[in-house]
Amino acid sequence: MKNIPQISESELEIMKLLWKNCPLSSSEIISLLSDKKISWSDQTVKTFINRLLKKRALRFEKSGRNYLYYPLVSYDEYIKTENNSFIQRVYDGAIEMLFSKFLEEKKLSDKEIENLQRILEEKKTVHK
Repeated sequence: MKNIPQISESELEIMKLLWKNCPLSSSEIISLLSDKKISWSDQTVKTFINRLLKKRALRFEKSGRNYLYYPLVSYDEYIKTENNSFIQRVYDGAIEMLFSKFLEEKKLSDKEIENLQRILEEKKTVHK
């Protein structure tokens, strides 16, 4: 797995936009953030974009007078890294404990239970 940079909560808002609609210019990012009721100044957004560029989470291409931004980290890569980090930090790597605690607290529909059983059965056959 490639090395995924740490992305702050604020930077994540920008990444989410780019995962859904890339490429985007900074003005498009600012507009989409305001649609989500996130009212950061233009300079704040540009600061977060620059941080993401330095972390190599984004790349850009010049298009006329604008820069278009593209994610270098996929959503799937980010989620896998965050999940592994969470399981290590909170559950000391014990994934069974994570699921048992989660399942104790959450009410699941029959369909959700069936889906979870199917996933576990698939895991079981892969490891035989």
